[in-house]
Amino acid sequence: MSGATRAGDTAERFHEDWSRLLATDHGIAVHPDLLGRLVARTAALLHRAQQDEPFVPRLAAQAGAELVDAHFTDPALLARAVELLQAQPVHDDRGPALTGAFAAGWANALRERTLSEQEAIRTAADAARKEAERALRESEARFRALFESAAIGIAIGDTDGTILAVNKAVQELFGAGPDDMIGRRVDDLVHPEDTPGVWEAYEELISGKREYFQFDKPYYRQDGEVVWTHLTVSLIRDDDGVPQYQVAMLEDVTDRYRLQERLRHQATHDPLTGLPNRAAFFERLEKLFEEPEPGARFGLCYVDLDGFKVVNDSLGHDMGDQLLSAVAARLKAALSPLGHLVARLGGDEFVVLLEHCRGEQEAVAAARTVLKALAGPVLIGDHKLAVGASVGVLERRVSTTTPGAAVRAADLTLYRAKEAGRGRWTLFDPKENARAVSRYAVSVRMPAALDRGEFFIDYQPLYRLADGRMAAVEALVRWRHPQLGVLGPDEFVTTAEETGLIMPLGRWVLEQACGQAADWIKQYGDAAPQLNVNLAVRQARSAALVTDLGRILDSTGLDPARLQLEITESTVVGPEDEALRTLHGLVDLGVSLAVDDFGTGWSNLAYLRDLPVSGLKIAGSFVGDLHDPAKDGATGWRIVSGLVTMAHTLGLNVTAEGVETRKDAERLRAMGCDWAQGWHFGRPVQPVEIARRIVEEPEGRPVGAE
Repeated sequence: MSGATRAGDTAERFHEDWSRLLATDHGIAVHPDLLGRLVARTAALLHRAQQDEPFVPRLAAQAGAELVDAHFTDPALLARAVELLQAQPVHDDRGPALTGAFAAGWANALRERTLSEQEAIRTAADAARKEAERALRESEARFRALFESAAIGIAIGDTDGTILAVNKAVQELFGAGPDDMIGRRVDDLVHPEDTPGVWEAYEELISGKREYFQFDKPYYRQDGEVVWTHLTVSLIRDDDGVPQYQVAMLEDVTDRYRLQERLRHQATHDPLTGLPNRAAFFERLEKLFEEPEPGARFGLCYVDLDGFKVVNDSLGHDMGDQLLSAVAARLKAALSPLGHLVARLGGDEFVVLLEHCRGEQEAVAAARTVLKALAGPVLIGDHKLAVGASVGVLERRVSTTTPGAAVRAADLTLYRAKEAGRGRWTLFDPKENARAVSRYAVSVRMPAALDRGEFFIDYQPLYRLADGRMAAVEALVRWRHPQLGVLGPDEFVTTAEETGLIMPLGRWVLEQACGQAADWIKQYGDAAPQLNVNLAVRQARSAALVTDLGRILDSTGLDPARLQLEITESTVVGPEDEALRTLHGLVDLGVSLAVDDFGTGWSNLAYLRDLPVSGLKIAGSFVGDLHDPAKDGATGWRIVSGLVTMAHTLGLNVTAEGVETRKDAERLRAMGCDWAQGWHFGRPVQPVEIARRIVEEPEGRPVGAE
């Protein structure tokens, strides 16, 4: 039988099932001709949503909305329709998305219809109030009939929040009688899951600052059960505009809320193990990076089962699935009580997220807990399955990485654990990680990446501590790798140096950054910042660098005095090093030099004295360690103060890197540090953001000055 024939049979069966479903008594009567057209139209929309490529959720949502338009609003009908859609075969994994879109379309249409009814009721109530001034008795009768017979719950209260009247729908909603409701205070009906802002909006309403508000709000029924409502509260004023009453209308949306919760759970949890899935894990991880506290840390344990493929191949995938479920249960039981998130990323890979990690020891302890939880055999049927795991452990400060880079690093660390013999944990090593990422990225993509336009430059501002104004920007190259995402220089520059690719890359960075700096100077004059560009060791030891830089300065028109090149301590290894000749040649061009990451090497002060440098940058890792509870912070600050004094004695401008808090910036200013950079002053950003800062920069004042 051809694919087209099977598809036709499937569509015909679905049409028949759908017709029977809509023909079932749902409390409404529909003419057969109208019902037939409704069935044909909605079945066609749903079938297209099931089969079309790409998937168009609007079609399924339209089908749900058309049912509501035809008065098919029974929640039981929605539940059976969802069951029918979930039972339909689709050619990919769009089942949950299809049912979710259909239910969302149905719910949104019902909500719009309900809102219209609510607005009509509110308008009628207001009209009834005005009519009462002319014909009080007639108006009261009409309002009372509307109030008592309305399907939506209506309650009236005074501006002090005391409930004055409730209709039968409210009584049924709360499972309470009039005496249980009348006289109660509105603020007695608080629920722990109240939507943020609901009570602020209520205070604004009763004070007359707003006319109405709407929220989804849960309440406790008289029997202790929770009912979810769509709440609309309106203010009724007298002829002088003074608030007199508040009218609340409550629609029971419990079924819709529970359906949405089930659909959300399906979208964010692994159907096999019940653990959070990849999407939920990344959502939690990315939240840590949105507005982190200074010095905030996190940990990851990337877990992969050892020998799982053997179980699948020898005992079958059903046995493998049971093993994965058992492993998930063990990991959750062992780690969730500690406050850690356990998620399944796919296959036999799991991850543990430590959201407020206190250091490497806590992350290592979590890895040991993983191995201990999986130490014993798993009994499945008649089989005792020995299950082991390898764990890659990453523990970092949030400010030093990104979500994508952290997961990649943990994954690479996991494979180091497997290479070391499996059944063990291995701690993240920045140098090993950088080498692993670089080897892969360079060998596969980097040689042609420049031609493809995959590199770009961000600029991080440096600020003068004396007057709080932006003094310079540091050019930081990024690689938008098509498979690995955005890579920082620490993930590819080392290997680029080893392979010689650093030369064309470094030349490109100088050309782009110098051109950008020249443009800022043309637009903003002296307000434009100095440009700082890092030099790799191999660049600094190249005799061609001076010629290349001279050509770049000529072509871009950048004043050499507005350019500072940053070198590392390892650039020059002795007074006879050939790199010294290159460095002196650069200074002869008119550019300045600074020693970057000072404090991470041996810091030979004799060489520092002989180098043609005018600046020194204290390493960000050194500044960050000042907040490490395992280290003596007071001693660290004394060392920083000593470095500042020593640099000033040599006539050098001092920049502190990695400054994350205002308190640190104030302390550095007090001890005489000249410049600073770090998250407190701004992260690396695109040129347009630097231009905005230049234009909007306020009048300078010392850091910490009021």
